[in-house]
Amino acid sequence: MSISREEVQRVAELARLEIAADAVDRVAAQLSGILDFVATLDALDLGDCEPTAFAPAAAPLRADVPDESRRLGPERATAAAPAAEEGYFLVPPIVENVNP
Repeated sequence: MSISREEVQRVAELARLEIAADAVDRVAAQLSGILDFVATLDALDLGDCEPTAFAPAAAPLRADVPDESRRLGPERATAAAPAAEEGYFLVPPIVENVNP
């Protein structure tokens, strides 16, 4: 499936991505290759495959319990932040007050 320059630019606009004008053709080719690969996978007949055919049913699973040693608390999360207060990130306002 071929992706046009216009489609790449539209997707970039929707995703709020900046793609340099000289890179649009390269990105279009890469996205086309990805879609071709997905189409190849979609063409595979997997009707006879069980859903767990690729994951052993007897695979050992860890207990689903919280690990407090890996917990990211507010102090650790904001430790390297440019500005923080009482465990919260301080960020500059991005919306102007249009009705003062």
